[in-house]
Amino acid sequence: MESVSCEIGYRKVYMNMIRLVLVALYLVLFLLLTLPVIFAEWILNIFRPDLTAKSSRAIVAWGFRCILFLSGVKLTVLGKENIPDDRAVVYVGNHRSMFDTVLTYPCFPNPTGIVAKKETLKVPILRLWMMHIGCIFLDRQNIKEGLKSILAGIEQIKSGRSICIFPEGTRSRVPDEFLPFHEGSFKLASKSGAPVIPMTIVNSAAIFEDHFPWIKKSRVILEFGQPILISELPKETQRAVGSYVSGIIQKRYFELKKEYFPGDSAVNS
Repeated sequence: MESVSCEIGYRKVYMNMIRLVLVALYLVLFLLLTLPVIFAEWILNIFRPDLTAKSSRAIVAWGFRCILFLSGVKLTVLGKENIPDDRAVVYVGNHRSMFDTVLTYPCFPNPTGIVAKKETLKVPILRLWMMHIGCIFLDRQNIKEGLKSILAGIEQIKSGRSICIFPEGTRSRVPDEFLPFHEGSFKLASKSGAPVIPMTIVNSAAIFEDHFPWIKKSRVILEFGQPILISELPKETQRAVGSYVSGIIQKRYFELKKEYFPGDSAVNS
């Protein structure tokens, strides 16, 4: 019996290793083989920027779906009916995994840029795709440059492109704990008038971070909450809107975790 259990354990580790290799190989091939596509998108953008935004979103979303498939991720998506289809929005979510962007981006119905760290500009080819989909690169060490990035994001939203941001600023390293949501992140919504769509992501760290460096077959829950118009909130809530939205996401996080992962002692304790 013990030898059988060991064999099963080794088999699982082996499959986790295979998933890591497949994802890494796919990512490299995707970036290399889509170089001609990037050039074609650049040409298209000169004549039809509206069409380029849609095609770039579709290509990147397809690439992310392939990564999720190779990773063995089973994604359950809730609340997509809460996303307005007639205006740009600001998606705001909790952040526990490098996979959070891969999980959420294919679910966005319209062109959406992502607020990313300035350091991602150092990654060849990847940065070109990020520019094509309208990513905003945030310098967290330079307040003046950070403000410029926020202003650029506001202009994008006013032009009709949604923005996704993880206001914790970095990934939370402790299971079931949230870092404070930076209040400045919500200027994207308050200054543009766009509604905030809370995103609750449950169990994304189980894919990779919980057992680094392997990729494990996992189930993840993603829920889009009701739109929030900051201008309609009470004044005192508007002054601490980050805490307000974080509270909404945290409440749903533990409710969803208890519903979909009832055996987790961290929730039931």
